[in-house]
Amino acid sequence: MYGPTIGKITQLWTFWKTLQGYKYLYHKSLHDRYGAYVRIGPNEISVIDAPAVRKILGRGGLEKGRYYESGRHPSTPPSIVCLSGDAHTAKRRLWDHAMTPASIKEYEPLVAARARELVSCLRLRDPQIGIDLVAWVDLFTLDLMGDLAFGSGFKMMENGRDADGLGKRIRWFVNQRTAAVRTSNVVGQVPWLIPTIQSVPGVSQIIKDFNSFGQALAKQRVKKVAIGTRDLWYHLADGKKATDENSVADGIVAIVAASDTVASTLCSVIWFLLSHPHQYQRLQKELDTAIADGDDPFDAVKHQELHFLRACINETLRLHPPLPSNGTRQIYPSQAGQTIAGRFIPPGTTVSTPAYSLHRNQDYFSPHPDQFLPERWLQGSQFDSHDSSAFLPFSLGPSNCVGQKFARRELSMVLCILFKSFTLRFADGFDAEAWPREMQDFFVVTRGPLYVQLTRR
Repeated sequence: MYGPTIGKITQLWTFWKTLQGYKYLYHKSLHDRYGAYVRIGPNEISVIDAPAVRKILGRGGLEKGRYYESGRHPSTPPSIVCLSGDAHTAKRRLWDHAMTPASIKEYEPLVAARARELVSCLRLRDPQIGIDLVAWVDLFTLDLMGDLAFGSGFKMMENGRDADGLGKRIRWFVNQRTAAVRTSNVVGQVPWLIPTIQSVPGVSQIIKDFNSFGQALAKQRVKKVAIGTRDLWYHLADGKKATDENSVADGIVAIVAASDTVASTLCSVIWFLLSHPHQYQRLQKELDTAIADGDDPFDAVKHQELHFLRACINETLRLHPPLPSNGTRQIYPSQAGQTIAGRFIPPGTTVSTPAYSLHRNQDYFSPHPDQFLPERWLQGSQFDSHDSSAFLPFSLGPSNCVGQKFARRELSMVLCILFKSFTLRFADGFDAEAWPREMQDFFVVTRGPLYVQLTRR
């Protein structure tokens, strides 16, 4: 299998790219040069052959690699992200109950209330001064996931409100989560060092503090929320003690994973549309036709008519997937090798399936796989190649994103009210072309400020 010479010798070059936050671009450059299968380490390969990827990630595919151990300290319980096998199946069952269509319908009023609050906050800003949309969307998604996961938002969109001291801890959490995610992602590239690095006092303390933070949220939830309230916590706790450590771990996952991935996609959709005025105008026309002034911008029936909005979301998820590199899978040394899509993968091999590279593979999306062309998702569109089986923004199989349907609903609701409420443009002096180049991949994506100016419609 072909790949860079350094990859045959050491994992440290990939480690370095991961530390910089640009592993996803490095993998893309390797696949552009060497093809769908690339050797990126002495015992690691990267694969963007769609049939093989579906086999690797699908039911009966490869197990999660040791990469997933990096974000959990031995003293804390595993979340659904870390689990595999029967333990994952049991935990996934709880999450599935929390994300049924009926459950998502119950969450919609929470999304609507927070989206309206976001719009109200943005209306108070000076329209002549650019605002950082990334910062505001982060606050919105954190507040919403606080509502869902622990029965109460964090009042992040309100200024100067910290009645019980919890807001101070949330701000600490926001400041620490990027460092924690970055650390676990980098450590995951050298899994044999996980026990050693986790024993470092500073690293272990951050992970322990996260768990204590979750316990505090759980106690607040018990105090403030009526028994039987069917939020996300209701399903995850599954009748157990309200501060059960396993439920707390999953509540934290919900806040970190859901808030980051949705916030990233929301900002990317807006960046793409402002960068492509013709597409923006087409979407605005669709929204104004389907949802008249004074109508409910969250009406699920009307949202079924928003075909171009769904196309814009899909195209954004293709070009800027929430998890550009994904986690790894592995054939452990004690296991037998496997033949996948006609290629033998020996024991002891770690396998990467980077969505960023897969989604830009011209074998599946052409012409112009690197361009924002929402039309490729519309029925009857004429493109040389459009293979939706290679579109995996939420991964695939038993470990795919359990909240993907809710995420799509949330994206539609928030984008609708934003574009119905405001006309958006990039702020004067903002270097819009540089914004995507500043994205860094630490499992989830970190983004620089996105300055826009809003005019009320």
